[in-house]
Amino acid sequence: MSTIRIRAAAPEDAAALLAIYRPYVEKTAITFEYDVPSEQEFRERIAATLSKYPYLMAEADGTAAAYAYAGPFHTREAYSWAAELSVYVAEGMRRCGIGKALYAKIEEILRLQGVLNLYACISVPQQDDEYLTRNSAQFHEHLGFRLAGTFRSCGLKFGRWYDMVYMEKIIGEHGGGTTPIRPFPLIRSSCGL
Repeated sequence: MSTIRIRAAAPEDAAALLAIYRPYVEKTAITFEYDVPSEQEFRERIAATLSKYPYLMAEADGTAAAYAYAGPFHTREAYSWAAELSVYVAEGMRRCGIGKALYAKIEEILRLQGVLNLYACISVPQQDDEYLTRNSAQFHEHLGFRLAGTFRSCGLKFGRWYDMVYMEKIIGEHGGGTTPIRPFPLIRSSCGL
């Protein structure tokens, strides 16, 4: 078994993380992105995320094996206590518990930030095919997410229409006078990263 280390990603990790993401774009309908982003664009995405939210990566024996990040559920201020999560695991490293470990760490960080609701936007097939199965929805359900809504035939990829579901997990109490979200850079050291 490989030694797994979870750490905060940095813009300098863009090439390694893009290598994980590339097959998702080229071979699956897991992402509705058609074109693989450039390394520079990926670097900018990481930097933008890290200004407020966690962007984590898992290394197996020193090699990038997976990554997960959070972002705003929506940009309007009233949504500040909700975050959307994404996770991508390298081919050959799936079903080893790395995605679960990343989500556990990212959830811990988001709680410290003051986030109350987690969301995952997941593409699902109307019938499993060679580009997409229901594995991601099942993974999220296993981690305590529940279906919040379905958007039918909203994504076209590889000449096929796919549905999208939102799944939700409540991780905090919804009381009055909610404290503003603390940006990730301000709490990073208290997370052991």
